Amino acid sequence: MAVFSGYYKPLSNKAKRILGIVIQVRNVIEIRFHGMGGQGAVMGALILAEAAFSEGKFAQKIPVYGGMRRGGDVTVFLRLDDKPIRRTSGIYEPDALVVLDPALVGNPAVKKGLKEGGIAVLNEERAPSDVDFGVVLGKTATVAATGVSAQLFGVRAIPITNTTMLGAIAKVTDWIELGSLFEPIRHAFPGRIGELNVEACKKGYEIVKES
Repeated sequence: MAVFSGYYKPLSNKAKRILGIVIQVRNVIEIRFHGMGGQGAVMGALILAEAAFSEGKFAQKIPVYGGMRRGGDVTVFLRLDDKPIRRTSGIYEPDALVVLDPALVGNPAVKKGLKEGGIAVLNEERAPSDVDFGVVLGKTATVAATGVSAQLFGVRAIPITNTTMLGAIAKVTDWIELGSLFEPIRHAFPGRIGELNVEACKKGYEIVKES
């Protein structure tokens, strides 16, 4: 590793502009997951990261817990890139939002920072055109993940929505292939529960609506 000592010359404005261009052309995708404890936001991001690894991509996951109890709010920062990822900060201006709980869709803190032209993938029964994020998005997608959870896992106080959302993500983005999600899901949930989660993923892919 090279070690530098002595006088450090600040970058010129021209050099800063050149570096800025280099940064902009990278293919890093910054995704922010929002959910409630027990819905699987952290596990969902991990499954997506492992699927990306299986396709030769790089991924970085940073969970942030709003409360230490089941049902507390959970935020996960996830970056995907075709090169190694060095940045370790939070994601405050995401390219995409994934919201696992419909109660969070209208929360200003959840919507904050989403880039113009970005993507929102929401656990929401409404049509995408009925959801207003206050910014012009490149794509809005809604999927009734809570209903899928009730159908496959029974009615629960905290529905399992993560794998349904992953299927929706595979359908409306080019981040990942649907089939790449199945093995990480089975690894996370062995046996019959894993197969039910694979079904949830397929269902999300089939029923998601987008605009």
